[in-house]
Amino acid sequence: MSSVESHQEQLSQSDPSPSPNSCSSFELLDMDAGSLYEPVSPHWFYCKIIDSKETWIPFNSEDSQQLEEAYGSGKDCNGRVVPTDGGRYDVHLGERMRYAVYWDELASEVRRCTWFYKGDKDNKYVPYSESFSQVLEETYMLAVTLDEWKKKLESPNREIIILHNPKLMVHYQPVAGSDEWGSTPTEQGRPRTVKRGVENISVDIHCGEPLQIDHLVFVVHGIGPACDLRFRSIVQCVNDFRSVSLNLLQTHFKKAQENQQIGRVEFLPVNWHSPLHSTGVDVDLQRITLPSINRLRHFTNDTILDVFFYNSPTYCQTIVDTVASEMNRIYKLFLQRNPNFKGGVSIAGHSLGSLILFDILTNQKDSLGDIDSEKDAPNTAMDQGDTLTLEEDLEKLQLSEFFSIFEKEKVDKEALVLCTDKDLQEMGIPLGPRKKILNYFRTRKNSAGINRPTLKPASGMNISNITKELEFCNKTDATGNGDYPDVGIGQVSVKYPRLIYKPEIFFAFGSPIGMFLTVRGLKRIDPNYKFPTCKGFFNIYHPFDPVAYRIEPMVVPGVEFEPMLIPHHKGRKRMHLELREGLTRMSMDLKNNLLGSLRMAWKSFTRAPYPALQASETTEETEAELESSSEKLSDVHTEETNVAVKEEVPPINVGMLNGGQRIDYVLQEKPIESFNEYLFALQSHLCYWISLHSWRSGLLCSLSWKFRDSFKDSLGRRVVLFSTF
Repeated sequence: MSSVESHQEQLSQSDPSPSPNSCSSFELLDMDAGSLYEPVSPHWFYCKIIDSKETWIPFNSEDSQQLEEAYGSGKDCNGRVVPTDGGRYDVHLGERMRYAVYWDELASEVRRCTWFYKGDKDNKYVPYSESFSQVLEETYMLAVTLDEWKKKLESPNREIIILHNPKLMVHYQPVAGSDEWGSTPTEQGRPRTVKRGVENISVDIHCGEPLQIDHLVFVVHGIGPACDLRFRSIVQCVNDFRSVSLNLLQTHFKKAQENQQIGRVEFLPVNWHSPLHSTGVDVDLQRITLPSINRLRHFTNDTILDVFFYNSPTYCQTIVDTVASEMNRIYKLFLQRNPNFKGGVSIAGHSLGSLILFDILTNQKDSLGDIDSEKDAPNTAMDQGDTLTLEEDLEKLQLSEFFSIFEKEKVDKEALVLCTDKDLQEMGIPLGPRKKILNYFRTRKNSAGINRPTLKPASGMNISNITKELEFCNKTDATGNGDYPDVGIGQVSVKYPRLIYKPEIFFAFGSPIGMFLTVRGLKRIDPNYKFPTCKGFFNIYHPFDPVAYRIEPMVVPGVEFEPMLIPHHKGRKRMHLELREGLTRMSMDLKNNLLGSLRMAWKSFTRAPYPALQASETTEETEAELESSSEKLSDVHTEETNVAVKEEVPPINVGMLNGGQRIDYVLQEKPIESFNEYLFALQSHLCYWISLHSWRSGLLCSLSWKFRDSFKDSLGRRVVLFSTF
């Protein structure tokens, strides 16, 4: 113990730790000496758990400035909320916590950072706590003004920081037993680098996002909790989605942004997987799952079974209710936080998410009569024929004591149908009553479910007379008598909720919509059909995506034509595609020339002999034949070339599903992907989250829908992405 005390005395004598009144002592210093000191510029960071490690990420410069202004305003920080990250997160200054606004996410710690030290493994700088950073700053100020260095400080974790000079500051970790042997701080392992100010560390700090929002896009994920090969959630993937779109705005629309002609596109994720698997179905599946190949079976239960859940009336209702209610909830919250928003709304779905959105859009109603009738009708299938109140239902279940909880939370029968097990748990309802309530209302809802009606026109009725009500054309009579006995699309018996807005565009990425419609028994989509509330539909897919299917052949089944090729984000075709087209064109030319040569040789062999006196005439005739044959070949080649050119942009009507424009759009595969289609098949289905030219399609399409006639981009091209616009 004596050695420990002596060591602490040495530290205190060599470097007296600054007292709380040290600031007052600075006032007595000579002003000329104090002029050498410049206060540190703080920057705000937040902590995020990435791969089970704490990672400190800086706020963008605008958000950090807003946080600093709120911190230095002199007002009480308790209860002070500052919106950051484009309004998607709120920072509670008093708590120093950062909360997500539109989705569920663990709160992250926020810190006002001035001093940093380098980590052990990843070489990333970690900020000190605010209190210890203040101690470091005061010690640094004292060392600069007095020009006395070799200052030593001990952190709350018994770590030693030595300030040798303004450019050399180190941090030593404590070593077990070091004090017993009387070792000095320089003997305690490899020192860490200490930096003062965020400008002295290597970290990327973005400028921020445009405040103006021109368009809102809801993104719905596919099967499983992970959306890409890195097993990231829908929130993380949409964050990349948003970053790519901001980069494209800066590269393709920089001049328009500088002139404040456009703002940005906001992408918000919609998660339906978590509410679905919080209904208790995972526990039921676990009881019947075999113990062998445990990881594979868990993966199957958590991902692939989502497709079967969607084909189940019980869980399909949960899925569509979750998707629609989440989009409505987020939209209302978005308008509350952005009251000046005047832009449009679009929706995007990946894989199974696109099918969910397709079914929801198909079952929307646009006429005022339908809206008025639905206002008077119950909103859920459970309410039809059900006159019992919520209190009576709970009394029937012998759970009347929980009615006060529902009354306090303003939960009626309609809202209770949409509640999940997690929602009831947050209300404080025990496990047993939760299961009884969920099972009771789920059973009542299913028993009173409404089948989606199908239209059957009367005999002799012209199909054009019911175009407004006819959603799909499933022509089963091969005689062509115009009888359409069933226009349903084979959906399960659920009640599809109403969206409180009209989407402008529906983007489907890697979508199996065409396959599901075919499996449901639909052979053809009526060319006159369009979504009741959505005027645009783009089916975008990678050519090697095993889950993606086309839509246009179902609208025009008798014509074969290629999908529209999406331009690269740099405005060109990939080199290997251009080379492939060049080789194809060259082979066609060689083939035509070879056939022409063989034809001329065959004619020369089969021509009858002529007298020698007619040699001159024969030569003239031969030359004339050669000229005529070459003209025919050139005409044929010209016709084939013209046909090839015409095939690039086929003048074909693919119906009104996308307002009369093309529907199917294919991405350009990378050169390495073209070597082996099977090797990159899975990656092709998950590439849409980071594909620049797929995002370019969505971004430019969203902008071009509103600004396509107003300006050009920075490369001089129109803001029209697709040639059919």
